[in-house]
Amino acid sequence: MAMRKSQAYLSLVNSYLMDSPQPSSMSYWYNLGSLLGLCLMIQMASGMFLAMHYSSNMELAFSSVEHIMRDVNQGWLMRYMHANGASFFFMCMYLHMGKALYYGSYRKPRVLVWAVGVVMFIATMATAFMGYCLVYGQMSHWGATVITNLLSAMPFMGQDIVPFIWGGFSVSNPTIQRFFALHYLLPFMLAALVVLHFIALHTNGSSNPMGITGNMDRMSMHPYFIFKDLITVFVFLFVFCLFVFFSPNTLGHPDNYMPGNPLVTPASIVPEWYLLPFYAMLRSMPDKLGGVMAMFGAMLMLLSLPYTDRSMMRGNSFKALSKFFFYLFLFNFLLLGNLGQLHVEMPFINLGMYATMFYFSYFVMIVPAISSLENILFVLGRRSVK
Repeated sequence: MAMRKSQAYLSLVNSYLMDSPQPSSMSYWYNLGSLLGLCLMIQMASGMFLAMHYSSNMELAFSSVEHIMRDVNQGWLMRYMHANGASFFFMCMYLHMGKALYYGSYRKPRVLVWAVGVVMFIATMATAFMGYCLVYGQMSHWGATVITNLLSAMPFMGQDIVPFIWGGFSVSNPTIQRFFALHYLLPFMLAALVVLHFIALHTNGSSNPMGITGNMDRMSMHPYFIFKDLITVFVFLFVFCLFVFFSPNTLGHPDNYMPGNPLVTPASIVPEWYLLPFYAMLRSMPDKLGGVMAMFGAMLMLLSLPYTDRSMMRGNSFKALSKFFFYLFLFNFLLLGNLGQLHVEMPFINLGMYATMFYFSYFVMIVPAISSLENILFVLGRRSVK
């Protein structure tokens, strides 16, 4: 015990994973952070083995993936772990962010933790998009074409940026090769951001579901919370294995099992499910530049929450109005996800526009208005009690 506290590196591990005091009221929703760490490790490990057999030449990319699946020992397992791992990564990430929104984990003094988390979210989306393009199936080619083409809407330099990213005049060999280089590099940058996320979290400690200070009643990280994390790790691995071994293609698109063909356009170009809400916002705008601004603005809008939430109390556990609008926001986000995979036709176009408007109004109007109203009701309630 004395050694783990006196030795320099061990004392650092001890302060984070063993003696770190955590609020005793933390629920299982707070276990999602450890699951995200597990997902990142699974992705990096499986990705490293896949990279040993993958060829980033456009002529060979699809064939090399087939070679991994059919000829490499346990190659199918690595491929399915990596493909399904991306979906599970985003499942956990969306739940983790939803927990933070519900419990007000983004508020002072944890603004930096939230900001680093949003940067990690955007970096993960970029990594996942490029990884999806590397398979070079039909949806990979056309997804890469559509998303990179969006940058041409940028004023002044848009027309120059797109050929620079492509390395030519269309999605071609240099595009896939640079996507592979970036896809391999970004997870290491994500790991560095995870360390920053930990340091920022460790400075002020975790929040708790009650929305009040947890200093009154804290417990050490080990053994209680470590064991609690292990329970959800085993549940996660069980569900993950069900998908990998029994239903590995459920979360993918069937068109991506055909080699990429620039001469044949798919009936509908659809990204992976975790990008669908933002893709729906992109399509809901009548103007190309407006769509790009809506898509990137939707992610960056998360950074405004610590400043627009004016509530005197952290989290929504005891606030009926905030809770109601949070669930409206949640269902609206799920609706956007569903609209992203449907054809661009009526009534889906109008519905997408209304859902996009509600998404942005939640951050800009609803959260400030409802939190201010609840503050007034809270003060009036206290006065009436006195």
